[in-house]
Amino acid sequence: MKISKFITSKLFGVSITALLLSATFLTPALAEAKGDAGKGAQKWADNCARCHNMRDPKELSDDYWETTVNHMRIRAGLWGQDTRDILAFLQASNTPAKKVTVKSVSVDLANSGLSGEAVYKSTCIACHGGDGKGAFPGIPDFTKSKGPLSKNDAELLSNMINGFQSPGSPMAMPPRGGNVSLTDADLKAVLGYMRTTFEK
Repeated sequence: MKISKFITSKLFGVSITALLLSATFLTPALAEAKGDAGKGAQKWADNCARCHNMRDPKELSDDYWETTVNHMRIRAGLWGQDTRDILAFLQASNTPAKKVTVKSVSVDLANSGLSGEAVYKSTCIACHGGDGKGAFPGIPDFTKSKGPLSKNDAELLSNMINGFQSPGSPMAMPPRGGNVSLTDADLKAVLGYMRTTFEK
């Protein structure tokens, strides 16, 4: 019985050592993988926002964001891909503001079957918040009477399809909110949901 416990203990030690060594060798390969800024926004909202207020992204360079996120990976117990996605989101926020242009669009009405509410809660909520007031500083407040929803549908759909950066906002909304699977009809549906839910 004592021999069995001894062997079990040794096997456990060997397994842990093998696991640590494999993690050491795999880490450089994983570090080269890219993050997804769109997914990072949602993961930031899910994991970081409950403890941190959003800092002005211009306070930190891309290199400092990397150091900060790696530090928080350990404290928050984030997986590698989650960390890379959040880093991509934060570094993307350092991208300089682009000149605002409105492109004309023709809306394809092919419907994916998603409701406007489903689209909002799966794609938009990470940055715009459940109350439409914006989850981070600089995100437009949909509930203000002279806010984004005071624009006409054509301009708003153009912004949603092509991407848009509000004046004074530290980061741009990517085309289709970063979810390329959304159809024009999905975007029209989510605009309807936003008008019904947030417009005053």
